[in-house]
Order: sequence, then C-alpha cells, then structure tokens
Amino acid sequence: QVQLVESGGGLVQAGGSLRLSCAASGRTFSSYAMGWFRQAPGKERDFVAGINSGGGGTYYADSVKGRFTISRDNAKNTVYLQMNSLKPEDTAVYYCTARAGYYSRSYYSYNYWGQGTQVTVSS
Repeated sequence: QVQLVESGGGLVQAGGSLRLSCAASGRTFSSYAMGWFRQAPGKERDFVAGINSGGGGTYYADSVKGRFTISRDNAKNTVYLQMNSLKPEDTAVYYCTARAGYYSRSYYSYNYWGQGTQVTVSS
C-alpha cells in the first residue's frame, strides 16, 4: 500500500515556475514507477510526466517537454515536478501517482493516487 501527498501548487503568472512535490509512504517507494497527471475542468485526466523506479528513464507529454522536469529522491520517498515557463493552459489539478513496474502513459495503469494540488497560471 502506498499513500501519496502532493504539495507545492498555487497561483503563478505566465512565464513563472513552480515545483510540485509528492511524498510517499511505505518502504517500497523505490520499486514504484511514479507519474504526474493533470486534469483541467471539464477535461480528462492527462499524462504529464513519468519516471521509472530507478530514475533511469523519464518521459513527458509533448505539451510540457522542455519546460517540465520530473525527478525523484528515493532516500526521501519523494518525487518532484519542476515546472518552468508556465502557460495559462497548464492550469489544472495535478495528481501524483504510482504503479509497480515501468511507467505508463495510461491513467488506468496506476494503482495509487494522491488527492491533487491546484496549479493556476494567470495570463
């Protein structure tokens, strides 16, 4: 069982930066692939970024590639999402998620979800 708690969301102007954190419980955090998804009002929950258990592979949605960076610190049971050059279209609730094995871009592949953190980018 893994419990996930996100933090770091907020209101930022376009062009600004935020760093989201996701703290995980459990002693097997290092064995899980981690992901970030986001959901804007009236839209589906979309893949943003993923990282494999050893941190050796990172993956991004085309819409955030070059602006966002996912990383993890297995000693701290924490995964991060550094978001730079934010745009109004990045406004959404951001969710941290975990699954055994390799990362996936599919919402249905993940077993554990955080409660979400709101990111609002003003123009």
